[in-house]
Order: sequence, then C-alpha cells, then structure tokens
Amino acid sequence: MIDITLENFEAEVLQASMQAPVLLDIWAPWCGPCKQLGPVLEKLETDYAGRFILAKLDADQVPQIAGQLSQMLGVRSIPLCVLFHQGQPVDGFTGALPEAEVRAFLDKHVPSAAEAEAQVEEEQALDALAEGDTDTALEKLQHAVAADPANDDARFDYVKLLLQLGREDDAKVAFAPVIAKAGTSRKLGALKAWMDALDFVATSASGAGAEAEFDAKIAANKRDFDARLGRARWLIAQQRWQDAMDELLEILMRDKAWSDEAARKLYVAILEIIEPPKVKVADGQIPPEDPLVATYRRRLSSVVLS
Repeated sequence: MIDITLENFEAEVLQASMQAPVLLDIWAPWCGPCKQLGPVLEKLETDYAGRFILAKLDADQVPQIAGQLSQMLGVRSIPLCVLFHQGQPVDGFTGALPEAEVRAFLDKHVPSAAEAEAQVEEEQALDALAEGDTDTALEKLQHAVAADPANDDARFDYVKLLLQLGREDDAKVAFAPVIAKAGTSRKLGALKAWMDALDFVATSASGAGAEAEFDAKIAANKRDFDARLGRARWLIAQQRWQDAMDELLEILMRDKAWSDEAARKLYVAILEIIEPPKVKVADGQIPPEDPLVATYRRRLSSVVLS
C-alpha cells in the first residue's frame, strides 16, 4: 500500500500503472464507510499477490487530485476508488462495497494469477534474450504459454524463437492451437508465413543450387514474379530477412497487386517477425522504433504510394 501525495501521484499512480493496475482509494479520516472499506482493500491487495497496486489518497490532505477525479467521474462522495491502467483512469466505484463485489470489480481489470505468471515469465524471457541466453528464454516462454495458453504474445515469442533455433517441428506443435487465428492476427499470420516458406523450401527448393536456379530464371525474365517470390521464400527460410524484403520490393515496384498482393503481404509479415519487442514507456510517449524496421517500412510506403 502506498500513500499518495501531490508530489508522488504521477510516479506512484500514473507511471506505476504502466506496469500493473493501480487502485487508488480516496478516503478521509472522518469517513465511516472509508474505515470499513480500507481493511477489505488491504486484504485483497495481499490476496492478489502483486497483480494490482493499492494506493491511498487522503481527500483532506490532497484535495486537488481528489476533487479533479470526483469531477471527472461525476461523483461527490467517498470512499471513491479509481482504477488506473496504462496511465489512465479506466473504471471506479463508490461506497463500502462488500469484498465479493470488490473482487468482481478487480477481476474485470486485473490479470488472473495464470495471466500474471505468464507475463512475468515472458518479461524474464525477453530479458534473457537481450543477454543472449536463449536456453533460459526458451524455458521461460514455454512456461508462459503453459500458464496462459491464451497469451498470443507469449506464444508468438515462443514459436518465433523455436524457428530461429531451427526447431521447426517443435514450432509447429506449439503453433497448432492458434493456427485458426492466423488469418485474423498479424503476428500469428507472420509465423504461418514463415513456416509456409520453410515448407516450400523443403518440398520445392531444398537443393544446394536452389538460389542459383531462381537467379537464372529472374535474369532471363525480370518479371518472373513466381521465381522472385520463390527466391524470397527461400531467403526467409535462411532467415535472410533484408534480402527477402529487397526481392519482394522488386515485385512491388513492377506490379503492386500481383497475385492478390502476395508480395506486400509477405513483406509485412517479415516486418512483424523482425520487429523487436516494444519498450514500455509512460503514457503519451512513443516507444523508439527499430532502425531497420523503420527503414524498410519507409521503403514499402514509398513503393506502395508511388
């Protein structure tokens, strides 16, 4: 539990809510219902084991914030509880609600124990990857997916790492539960495009001279888009992402709409694959963009819009 002042409100509520939901309890020493609600909130903070942060603000000591939030939510009474997420107030309630109702309120916004465990495992995995420890990262991501099978971000990172390590069969097994979502999820669709490229190479372009064959066909006919797309898929299978995007740009510069925009769609899939995880920033700030991804996004835009 954190006591909120005018000085620490931004850090302890707004910025802290970027990492976990913050429940701000606005109370006063003379308020009887506040005294009833306080112990309930403190018990729930313990029960939820870090899945939300409890902050308390004395309305008499910090009337500026209390008044502003009361006006924003259209209420005049306390206790007033306001839930903050990603730097913004998203919901609230008034009065000394019974514990069951407060739990129901929290459960609408606070991640479940399994979801919270998966988030922690995923964050630890990304830290391990940043340090070059792929074994730990793989273990953490496997745990994250097992803890919360609905966490598509963790599954994306897990399948992506398996593919990067050449463990194609394991990647397909891990991807199978969400393959039906590949058509509606850009991230999952990108993974499917990668695995489709691997299948293409395994069945149609697996020989040592495959790249030379593509090059010969393209040299004979620069508008042989099937050969160019095949070469791009072959390059994807080798994880030569920039070369693959350069080849796809050659198609786009000649015919943007060819084969139902196959080149643009595969290009976008590569961007999704190579983009590193976004760094969390405070509300209103824009996370820095990876220079390589930014460069190739600009190239795509210049070609598509030309």
